[in-house]
Amino acid sequence: MEQEKFGKLIKDLRKKHNLTQKDLADKLGVTYQAVSKWENGLNMPDTALIKKISDDFGISLNEMLEGNYRQKKRNKKIIVLALVVFVITVFIAVVIAFKKDDFDSKILSSNNSDFNVSGIISYSDNKSAIYINNIKYQGNDKLEEYKKIECSLYETSDNFDKKIDSKIYEDKNTTKLEEFLESVTLTAPGYEKICKEYSDDTLYLTILATNKDDKTTSYKIPLKMETNC
Repeated sequence: MEQEKFGKLIKDLRKKHNLTQKDLADKLGVTYQAVSKWENGLNMPDTALIKKISDDFGISLNEMLEGNYRQKKRNKKIIVLALVVFVITVFIAVVIAFKKDDFDSKILSSNNSDFNVSGIISYSDNKSAIYINNIKYQGNDKLEEYKKIECSLYETSDNFDKKIDSKIYEDKNTTKLEEFLESVTLTAPGYEKICKEYSDDTLYLTILATNKDDKTTSYKIPLKMETNC
């Protein structure tokens, strides 16, 4: 997910509902500074808040993960001689139809002792979207600093590993693993796999961290869904 596109989406939703940044912040239980950072593409809300925004504003998680939403339009039928009762019935039927959300979602998590990971997989009958933005390092080497770190999301199928998304830090100024992971967001909007094709060993994260002495530490973090599709 591009943070700038997500920020524009949040801003559009807020203005569409005639909310100030403070109004939206109060509604979500955050500060207005946090909302400002989202809208300017400087930061992202955590997984729980994204799901709350999805529920509160009636926008599917898939559209949020793609950073784009389509306002659902009712078909306007002009029936000159129709009965008033018929017109009201049609109107109610259209409202109910367009309130139906075609996407469901499951929580992704890890049971790795060194990392606490959470995210969302949003899916329909023919595609899915993956969003992970909460990766916390809780290992013993919190003081170690690295000049290069790569965090990647993989999907494995038929003994083939496919990289879905990746974020890399590489700089002459070293950083701690914990600090880098706080800024990492991994996404796969509009992914071709459907939910039932995933299992607990299908998705995983890899982390490669190289320190100033060119020693690389690697981690593999399997992901699991809260329940099966």
